[in-house]
Amino acid sequence: MSPSAITPEGGSEASVSLREVGEFRLIDRVTTGRVQPHTTLLGPGDDSAVVAADDGRVVACTDVLVEGVHFRLDWSAPEQVGRKAAAANLADIAAMGAVPTSLLVGLACPSTTPVQQLEELADGMWAEASSVGAGLVGGDLTSGPVLVVSVTALGSLRGRDPVLRSGARAGDRIAVCGRLGWSAAGLAVLGRGFRSPAALVNAHRVPEPPYAAGPAAADAGATAMIDVSDGLLADLGHVARASGVALRLRSRAFTVPARLSEIGSALGLDPLRWMLTGGEDHALAATFPSDTALPADWTEVGVVEVCDDAGPGVTVDGRPYDGDAGWVHFAK
Repeated sequence: MSPSAITPEGGSEASVSLREVGEFRLIDRVTTGRVQPHTTLLGPGDDSAVVAADDGRVVACTDVLVEGVHFRLDWSAPEQVGRKAAAANLADIAAMGAVPTSLLVGLACPSTTPVQQLEELADGMWAEASSVGAGLVGGDLTSGPVLVVSVTALGSLRGRDPVLRSGARAGDRIAVCGRLGWSAAGLAVLGRGFRSPAALVNAHRVPEPPYAAGPAAADAGATAMIDVSDGLLADLGHVARASGVALRLRSRAFTVPARLSEIGSALGLDPLRWMLTGGEDHALAATFPSDTALPADWTEVGVVEVCDDAGPGVTVDGRPYDGDAGWVHFAK
């Protein structure tokens, strides 16, 4: 009998709580029978995992998602939350020009949390990790007042130099790859009490980062790169400050998808603002030398210039953007 078939006497699978099953039986339920990639030399079950480092270097990042802040279980299924938590970290690995290899997961939740909910959460993380050839190699489980998912991702550069935020130089082209504004539009729809258009709502529930575009950009000579998690303008602001340059975007370079235009018109909101300031799509933004051909699916949206008296920063059509540049942590 598999661990997932075991339930306390008298309890239905859907109603069994973590308190009834316990920490270690839950861990067995979400790890038994899973297939690990070749980079996992030792998976869950010991004090630490052992993961291969192809060239002696490991790229590492971590991200925390908190119920009520980053997700709502009345808006997203647990499996979708799991995919989103994994994607947020896997995209950061790709933004360094690396390939994801492994995830470590820290989970806090009330003891009354249904085990089925946690299993579905794990299913989502396994599915997203598997989509890029990575595995879940370990983690921790503890009690807490709300569901908190902390994911640490590891990746391999495979001989490449990491692409930093600090490498942009005057004369470089600015380009983006992946969806922009879809998650923000989906959030706006959910905030109005609707559940459609499904394409936008699902974009908020489960992002679709262009993982392969990160290593491809590195191979093409990208000078700087970043994952768009808080909004394109906000995240490019990090590149501008780290590189000591001015990033000049052109609004006409952005093609607003028809779906965003339609819902923007219906809600009386500007879809371009979603594209420039909306977070959680986990697109990639990078700078490339002017004489470098952009990789497939990358779109040029601006140019890097020497700073003027205003110092490092981002402008749109020659002016500072009117309004918030993106998500601001601890603003409330």
